[in-house]
Amino acid sequence: MSTRSAEQTNVMAEPITVAIERTVDPVMERYALSWVRQGIDLATHYPGFLGSGWVQAAPGSETWYMLYRFADADTLHAWEASEERRIWVEAGANFAQESKIERRTGIEGWFDSIDGVVLPGEHVQMMQAEPVPPRWKQAVVVWLGFFPMNLLFTFVLGFVPGYATLPLFPRLLLTTALLTPIMVFWILPFVTRAFRPWLLRGREPSM
Repeated sequence: MSTRSAEQTNVMAEPITVAIERTVDPVMERYALSWVRQGIDLATHYPGFLGSGWVQAAPGSETWYMLYRFADADTLHAWEASEERRIWVEAGANFAQESKIERRTGIEGWFDSIDGVVLPGEHVQMMQAEPVPPRWKQAVVVWLGFFPMNLLFTFVLGFVPGYATLPLFPRLLLTTALLTPIMVFWILPFVTRAFRPWLLRGREPSM
């Protein structure tokens, strides 16, 4: 039972992005900047670390947004439960107060507003998060992108000599290998932008 659960967990593992809003004492701004850089440097040495960054809400603002991303829940937990991070957080407790935390995973990232856009250096531009659409709407939009592309590919590849006579496994392997990057880099971004008003209808932005 435990082995099966572990296998299911590994299959379902997906990257997690954590965005933290902190109120920083403006008198300690230079020290806070050094403290943030130290935290990023510590996180980079942990397995599963995918990136991190920070930005102020506006020049001179007390509100700072800090973001980090790990490959899955286990690697994220290892960082967040580490002694190094605990000491680092305590070192900034007098001038950086945590006020809000958001975690985003999986396909929902396609339907969010941009939580973090990486800028040159180590900064991240944070934007107010839109609410996540219902999962049934997410499924509909993904299908609307996938079905016509799959249909088109099946039709076009039918003209490739020898394709129709291939066994099922190599046929599907070839189709999915070609379709996946097209879906990820072009089709999904396009359909989510096109259907965003419908996806977010009746949902209020989180404050």
